Amino acid sequence: MGQKQIVTRTQIAKMAGTDVTHFLNQRARFVAKSLNEQAGLQNVGVHLINLPVDAVASAFHRHLYVDECIYIPEGSGVARIGPDLFQIEAVDLIGYPAGGEAHDIRNTGSTHMICLVVGQRLEFDIIDYSEQNKRLYRYAGQPPDLVDIAAVSHPRLSDHHG
Repeated sequence: MGQKQIVTRTQIAKMAGTDVTHFLNQRARFVAKSLNEQAGLQNVGVHLINLPVDAVASAFHRHLYVDECIYIPEGSGVARIGPDLFQIEAVDLIGYPAGGEAHDIRNTGSTHMICLVVGQRLEFDIIDYSEQNKRLYRYAGQPPDLVDIAAVSHPRLSDHHG
């Protein structure tokens, strides 16, 4: 049987966080601690983020293939899912199924918001950023491709031209 992987509260507290700003949204800024590698997880991303007041956690986006969820151990804010806004607070869990609506969260509270973000790590994913009219193609081990959504075409291919 494999080694047990426990990442303790003390280990997490001692970890240096990484300052992150989303490449498509300068208001999406936070400090992240990636926990999946310390826990021995290769197929799931686990990130503890500290979201400052008035910041958002990402650009408004949706994953076509990856399931994602966010657990809020501390703080409060607003989750935007499609056209709807939901008040969120400590101990809430937000699920974002693959192929679902675009989403983001915003810290509207008076102190930082702590979020545990968990998502699949597939070999391939497509992420749509509808507000920026961009689509990101992500491939394991390769740089991602960012394109204008309007430039995406869907040619009809015959069975003989794979």
